[in-house]
Amino acid sequence: MHPAARAELSGLPLEVAPRLLGGVLTVTVDAETVAARITEVEAYHGKGTGPVPDPGSHARMGYTRRNATMWGEPGHLYVYLSHGIHSCANVVCGPEGEAGGILPRAGEIVEGLEVARRRRPAARTDRELARGPGRFGDAMGLRHALHDGIDVVESAPFGDAVARLELRDEPLASVASGPRVGIAGIAGTDAFPWRFWIAGDRTVSPFRWGRGAAEAAASR
Repeated sequence: MHPAARAELSGLPLEVAPRLLGGVLTVTVDAETVAARITEVEAYHGKGTGPVPDPGSHARMGYTRRNATMWGEPGHLYVYLSHGIHSCANVVCGPEGEAGGILPRAGEIVEGLEVARRRRPAARTDRELARGPGRFGDAMGLRHALHDGIDVVESAPFGDAVARLELRDEPLASVASGPRVGIAGIAGTDAFPWRFWIAGDRTVSPFRWGRGAAEAAASR
């Protein structure tokens, strides 16, 4: 393992996403540290990023106040609120000025189990502590908008938190891919096989169709 470098995250999210698998994100909030081995990710491109428009991205329509972090320097976390409840995080990727992010969808808690259990009291087993992007964010202690923009490369203090991303020296040899989970319409079909995971890992979240995605897949 090695600390992630800015240059490693400067490629398109679709290209960088598999490299995050097996990597470790560590977040310390109020002196409590939790680390997760990343087992599942999804790539998202903003408007004008890459050759194929991504209708599933928060930045699909362009720059907004909400998605501003996605357009910035790679290696920061875009932390946003999902369904008004859970804080989720994207690792910002791509050249600065182009929007892109990689969503950690699931992970295995490898440090700070007791802290993660306290933050996720509804989890029935440890494998469910960070199984799903909202659960992942909750277990790590990330909060919108308090931690939006935190740098995982330089690991500089950011309010009450500090975060770092470590990547494997050698990418995983075998990575599974398929449609993204719960994304509406064509963006949630195999037209966008932009979800990557460690095959057979018990922390990986189950697939479910987004609104209208099954119908869109059937009509292709």
